[in-house]
Order: sequence, then structure tokens, then C-alpha cells
Amino acid sequence: MAEEPQPPNIYEGVDPTEETPATAPPASAEDRKAAAALSSLDNQNDDSAAQTTKAKNIDQEALAKAISRLELSTGAKVEPSRQSENMKQFEERKRKRREEKERLAKVKVDAGDVGLLVQELELSKTKATDLLKAHEGDAVKAMRAFVTAPV
Repeated sequence: MAEEPQPPNIYEGVDPTEETPATAPPASAEDRKAAAALSSLDNQNDDSAAQTTKAKNIDQEALAKAISRLELSTGAKVEPSRQSENMKQFEERKRKRREEKERLAKVKVDAGDVGLLVQELELSKTKATDLLKAHEGDAVKAMRAFVTAPV
């Protein structure tokens, strides 16, 4: 069966009620700066020496502006004290994740245990290694944790 071609202004997966396509770049320089600040939160190299205190402050300012702009567009209002409290909680979670990664990086894992988990639990080597590191390199604890449903 022949299909009719779609008009050139229709994009698959785009909500017709949206004013612009989702892939459209930010309109103003301020919006681009806010988008860069938001994307920098997902940056994996939080500890890089290239990020200076000044750059972090600028990113936080741009982030605060982006959040306030979102509040205006959605009609929601977040109190400044609540906003700083949220930032503190975010920084605390980020610090805890970094400490946990450092702790897991120090755990030594036996290659035989990795092979056992790969064979018995049908995991990839990477997943088996991560599972063993999360359980201090103990294969029995790792296997029990894997097969036991979380409560």
C-alpha cells in the first residue's frame, strides 16, 4: 500500500501543540547559557582541574536564572530559601556519590569470582565486577543480593 508523503513541516514524534520542534536551539544567548549550565550538571568529570570556582559560580547563577525562568513559565514559585536548601541537598548527594565511587574503586575483585558470576548469573563482566565491588568482593554475598528481590 502506498503512503502519502508527510508535509515538510511535520516531524515524527513531535507534539503538534508545541510552538517549536524539540530539537530547536535556544533562541537567545541567555537561554543558551542556561542550557549549558543545566547540561554541565550531567558532566561526568566533576573533579577536573579545569573547572574553577569562578566557572562553578557562573554556572550556578545561570542555573538559578534558568530555574526562575521555568518557574515563570509554569506558574510555580519556589522560595529562595527552599531553592538554596535544594542546592545544598543536591551538593550533598553529589558528594556522597563521589565518595561511594572512590570507595568502590578501592575494592579488589578476584578474576575467578567474576568468571563465576558471569557463568552462573549470565551477567556481563562489567556488571559482575560492579556487583562484586558493591559487596566487598564477596561472591556469595553478591550472588545472594542478585537473586534476592529487594523489599
